[in-house]
Amino acid sequence: MTTTQNSRPAPGESGDGPERPDTSGGAAAPLPTEAGQVSEKEARQVAEAARQSTWDRPSFGKELFLGRFRLDLIDPWPRSDPAEDARAEEFLDRLRVFLTTEVDGVAIERDAHIPDEVFHGLARLGAFGMKIDRSHGGLGLSNLQYCRALMLAGSISPAIGALLSAHQSIGVPQPLKMFGTAEQKQRFLPRLAAGEVSAFLLTEPDVGSDPARLGTTAEPTEDGTGYRLNGVKLWATNGTVATLLVVMARVPAAEGRRGGITAFVVEGDAEGITVERRNSFLGLRGLENSVTRFHDVFVPSENVIGGEGKGLKIALTTLNTGRLSLPAMCVGAGKWSLNVAREWAADRVQWGRAVGEHEAVAQKLSFIAATTYGMETMLDLCCLLADDDRNDIRIEAALVKLYASEMAWRIADDLIQIRGGRGYETAESLTARGERPAAVEQMLRDLRINRIFEGSTEIMHLLIAREAVDAHLSVAGDIIDPDAGLGRKARAGARAGAFYARWLPTLAVGRGQAPGSYGEFGRLAGHLRVVERSSRKLARSTFYAMSRWQGKMERKQAFLGRVVDIGAELFAMAAVCVRAHAERDTRPENVELADVFCRQARVRVDALFTALWDNTDSVDVAAAKRILAGRYAALEDGVVLPPADAPWVAAWTPGPSTTPDVRRRIPPPQ
Repeated sequence: MTTTQNSRPAPGESGDGPERPDTSGGAAAPLPTEAGQVSEKEARQVAEAARQSTWDRPSFGKELFLGRFRLDLIDPWPRSDPAEDARAEEFLDRLRVFLTTEVDGVAIERDAHIPDEVFHGLARLGAFGMKIDRSHGGLGLSNLQYCRALMLAGSISPAIGALLSAHQSIGVPQPLKMFGTAEQKQRFLPRLAAGEVSAFLLTEPDVGSDPARLGTTAEPTEDGTGYRLNGVKLWATNGTVATLLVVMARVPAAEGRRGGITAFVVEGDAEGITVERRNSFLGLRGLENSVTRFHDVFVPSENVIGGEGKGLKIALTTLNTGRLSLPAMCVGAGKWSLNVAREWAADRVQWGRAVGEHEAVAQKLSFIAATTYGMETMLDLCCLLADDDRNDIRIEAALVKLYASEMAWRIADDLIQIRGGRGYETAESLTARGERPAAVEQMLRDLRINRIFEGSTEIMHLLIAREAVDAHLSVAGDIIDPDAGLGRKARAGARAGAFYARWLPTLAVGRGQAPGSYGEFGRLAGHLRVVERSSRKLARSTFYAMSRWQGKMERKQAFLGRVVDIGAELFAMAAVCVRAHAERDTRPENVELADVFCRQARVRVDALFTALWDNTDSVDVAAAKRILAGRYAALEDGVVLPPADAPWVAAWTPGPSTTPDVRRRIPPPQ
């Protein structure tokens, strides 16, 4: 357990206006009669019912978007438990030895296959139980140490990092840890800690980020002992090897039963399950990812997680910490890239100087180093806050996932440019020529999925923006709701007037305007003053946008994306300043890195603030409508276009599978 001092809301700052009560009772909104045929309003209602609607713990990110720079929530830098860290280091040492002596990452990439022996070795180490409590046979690692293990594994083979992450960040262990009954934990967690693999199945061929259209059904049996699952799930990571599944399915509403999207633990070998296909991707070639069909699969009632209708709420809550696994691998990629870029740029000579000394390359080196430090700091802070259950990190975890996935991609792109032709060449080809096999092109391919996995960049922008404007919606919701009557609008107007009368004056003046403020941070003080001023400016901009667009605000996705990106940069700046200041005696060079990072981030923040109001958003939307209507289709002439004899999204119908089962069964160790 970690501790964060001064992590309570400051006096007079505990509320953001009236708290919105959670009127859902934890149940999902009623689903439309026929899945797949939903209105925009119905889709929003289902998504809104799934989100956590109250704030009962402090959140640095939430306060930041409201113009309140609560540095006391992250300063002093939170500390982890030394005894738990020492125990974790012993495991990490064993993991490192195993990865470097018994795992061939090149072979996994070449063969698109993680050998059975690697599964067995990871199981012996306890790697499949890193997040499972010791009382159930797991290692019980903190979020911080778990992410360090993923970083280490991913540096040998990103496919192994994805295997372990999907298994326990979003697979069966985490939902059971948070929402399972004591009986469920005792029945399933020891199996998973011992090496069985789990998978999470939500996505369907025509259902991604819009779960209201979920088509997989779970019909209660007449005798009440369980459910019959029918449907098809797409892109189930670990789906070809998993023996336990978390499946999201729609329980139909009936008399006395509200139904809704529900989470089930399903035995992977249950009768009626067919793994119809293993999917292949641009990167992560060793990934075991499936198309899985369910036909009249019986699931006992005791395998429901959290109760009927709670599935989406469970999924979103699980992802609050589950999302930290992706930035862990992004940070690992940044560290790897920095090593390759530094050594290559010092060794390679052009025009009489090492290429790293030329300004065009020096800029890229500086960006890679500073941004890797920023990503690692954000991740470590989020992990430490997550390990202290007094904090709500739903915004912070989403921000670091968004930020790290985008920045790691830029780092990889810059590294290929620094390496030139060798960056585009495969490791196998480099080895054949007698050169160091730096698999830069593979890393670029492997990293690309992180901008899509567990919430695409575009969805993350909207998710974070929804939380960022929650205070405004809680007081102004009925004002902008077209279905609200005059009475509701009048009451909302009174609440909003009282809230904004208190809140708006706080955005005019702040500590960041005092020249000597944050002086204890030395050369980093100026950056913190910028964060404080920018936080208030961001809140003012958001308020102005709400006033201007009101109910249409949700359609201003480009604007909301920039608001979120500004918040991410400010969060990163604050984090690196606090961390570098805390380590100034033991790691004085980190103060330099923090300064470089903040200077670069300030340039990006200035550009984003300008783009809030000076942009081509409306022009682009109008152009897109004409593009979709085919007005410019002639522009596509002159090339051979993709074949049009198949649908963009393959249709599926309920029923037994007509294809062979391609699941891979990992044999027991000899």
